[in-house]
Amino acid sequence: MNPKKFFSDFLVLGTGIAGLSFAIKAAQIGTVTVVTKKQDFESNTNFAQGGIASVLSPDDSFEKHIEDTLEAGAGLCNRKAVEILVKNGPERIMELMDWGTRFSVKKGSASRKSLDLGREGGHSLNRIAHATDLTGREIEMALLKKISSLDNVNLLEDHTAVDLLTEHQLHTRTKKKNGTGCYGAYILNNMTGDVHTFNAKIILIATGGTGQVYLHTTNPTIATGDGIAMAYRAGAQIADMEFIQFHPTSFYSRKKQGGPLFLISEAVRGEGGILLNSRGRRFMEGVHPRAELAPRDIVARAIDSELKSLGDQHVYLDISFKGKEFLKHRFPNIYKKCKEEGIDISTDPIPVVPAAHYLCGGIVCDTDGKTPIRNLYVSGEASCTGVHGANRLASNSLLEGVVFSHTAFENARSRLAAEKIETPDFPYWNKKGTFDLREWILVQHNIEDVKRLMWDYVGIVRTDMRLKMAYKRIMMLAEEVHDYYRKSTLTSKMAELRNLATVAKLIIRSAMARKDSIGLHFNIDHPKTERKKYHIILSTANKSGLIKKHE
Repeated sequence: MNPKKFFSDFLVLGTGIAGLSFAIKAAQIGTVTVVTKKQDFESNTNFAQGGIASVLSPDDSFEKHIEDTLEAGAGLCNRKAVEILVKNGPERIMELMDWGTRFSVKKGSASRKSLDLGREGGHSLNRIAHATDLTGREIEMALLKKISSLDNVNLLEDHTAVDLLTEHQLHTRTKKKNGTGCYGAYILNNMTGDVHTFNAKIILIATGGTGQVYLHTTNPTIATGDGIAMAYRAGAQIADMEFIQFHPTSFYSRKKQGGPLFLISEAVRGEGGILLNSRGRRFMEGVHPRAELAPRDIVARAIDSELKSLGDQHVYLDISFKGKEFLKHRFPNIYKKCKEEGIDISTDPIPVVPAAHYLCGGIVCDTDGKTPIRNLYVSGEASCTGVHGANRLASNSLLEGVVFSHTAFENARSRLAAEKIETPDFPYWNKKGTFDLREWILVQHNIEDVKRLMWDYVGIVRTDMRLKMAYKRIMMLAEEVHDYYRKSTLTSKMAELRNLATVAKLIIRSAMARKDSIGLHFNIDHPKTERKKYHIILSTANKSGLIKKHE
């Protein structure tokens, strides 16, 4: 064990669009350390197929985009945050293009600004900038190329953030008049097993979502809710965790079981794809005026209903009527992936099933990305600015990451110019009394237990009884995990198990506290929506641990 201490002006946890765009800007004014768990930059950004929404057409308007977002959010959006998101969108899109992102342009156009705008569920008209059906990967590769050219950025691959550094880690805990501050994080080198101390003046959590807490998810394996769990342990407020967006159409594979499910982009329905049950009946027309282009929660519940009523494992998404030439050009990656599974989407319908996709809640912050913990900022899916409300509008997620990382950077730059931030001397990571746990099958077994529990009891449709059973079981599991964590030598899998158990508990507690059905949260025992809208907020800093905040 060879623990060391490191210092930089900025510490960025995560390498999706939120973390990378912030790091690029932070490098203009200081040294930056960027931490990622994987070597291949696996992230939800990379997995995003559909695109990034913004007002880029003369036929569109800020007000239309704002209203579509508010409607999808079911009355729980923060309108101020939505306005900032929408009105800053076009400038951020142009910035991404300046950094090397190549969005698809209209056929025959030579201008990079003549974008081929798509349409997805919940949008009143076409406003989705995309790079065929690999938008997230195109953006991420452009950002990585940009960041690799910067001298004062230290990008650490295969490292796992373990815990934030606050006054709680100090041997002498002096209560500050202005509350808790964050000064960095303990970071595990996954290759060596060493846990190092990384100090910084400004810390940005951009660790993405929590999809791996569910058995079936479109999220990459690293989406284990690390940033949210760390912030919760540090005393941050965590809001709206009950609002889990299940993507209606992930590919149902008869060949491959386990691992992230391949996403069939919402853009397929935007181009006219229709949903059919196993009997060939189109079922969305009688569910919502927009049929297949209804908000995702409505489509996911409709599919769930069809599966349960017919006893099926999947439904079908049919876009074969568009023809091979169009489909190979518009959806080259989807066409190729389906072909590998024996499905020709130009002649066959695609078997699809809902899967956990996006978290609308997260760490509470303002529109500058600031949390109540000094020096700690958050952006992207790990954050809760109030932009998404009870349900995210399609393709607003990439936009959220780049817009609020920009506002966070601007605020952090002003702070650094106006005040001196001093970092206390934190102790080295202490592994005294721990041992190498040889029964690692127990850790993997517990991870699978958490995922199965969440899928079976806290899925698309919920009940009071299932939630109570889930909470009882997760508390027993969490106690077992805590015992493992306390006694064993730290590994990335152990850290992820600890965080999965924490976020599972937060999701279940939030779902139990909500006594109505709204947006992504549907409870059979409370089917109506309360007239007075409210948010569920959890924090270790509160005596009861729970707040109901009314709008």
